Amino acid sequence: MSTENKKKENILVNLCFNIIIPALILSKLSKPAYLGPLWGLVIALIFPLGYGIWDFYRSKKANFISILGFVSIFFTGIIGLFQFNTEWIAVKEATVPLVIGIMILISTRTKSPLVKTFIYNDQFLDIEHIEGILNERGNLAELNKMLVKASVFLALSFFFSAILNFVLAKVLVTSPAGTESFNQELSRMMVLSYPVIALPCTVIMVVVLFYVIRSLRKLTGLGDEIYSKELRDKAESSK
Repeated sequence: MSTENKKKENILVNLCFNIIIPALILSKLSKPAYLGPLWGLVIALIFPLGYGIWDFYRSKKANFISILGFVSIFFTGIIGLFQFNTEWIAVKEATVPLVIGIMILISTRTKSPLVKTFIYNDQFLDIEHIEGILNERGNLAELNKMLVKASVFLALSFFFSAILNFVLAKVLVTSPAGTESFNQELSRMMVLSYPVIALPCTVIMVVVLFYVIRSLRKLTGLGDEIYSKELRDKAESSK
């Protein structure tokens, strides 16, 4: 599937199925006159869960981030349906980005560091061309050092996200699980998580991306050739 199709899916379909539709159901349809708290929660969770299953079927592969997202949705449902203490929502919200951050650091000791999934990949960069030049110049060791540094910065963004997730959940979700108020608070948390958490973490990730690009330019001596062919073609067509 092309980079363009993936981009459209991430921005539109992902946002609708994972945030907008569930939030609307939790906030508007959890009243006793409509679905009620129980079915409101169940149906709201079906959308991100269904999206995850569909995405796995479409791409024919899964990564640990998708699995953690599935686990997060699953435990949100468990906490709500079995009316566990709402303290567990804050713990669950912090655990997912915390685990991702830890896995990013651990992956620096493997042959496939996760920074390649987020940043150093062929959607953004012409990896084959870059590594060919680095190999000729004998700079592959410097590439690995740079990717380790980028991994540390990237992991820090997820640790920051874990703290923000915990605080946001702690402040917003205070009503007993299984109630209409709980669903509405969960909806509010989902909506606010984007500007409060996702945007700052995205800014950090962009900073890391620029660090990687600047470092690669120095190591390879390349200009715009550093970017993937798809990005270069898109830039040319927009002129």
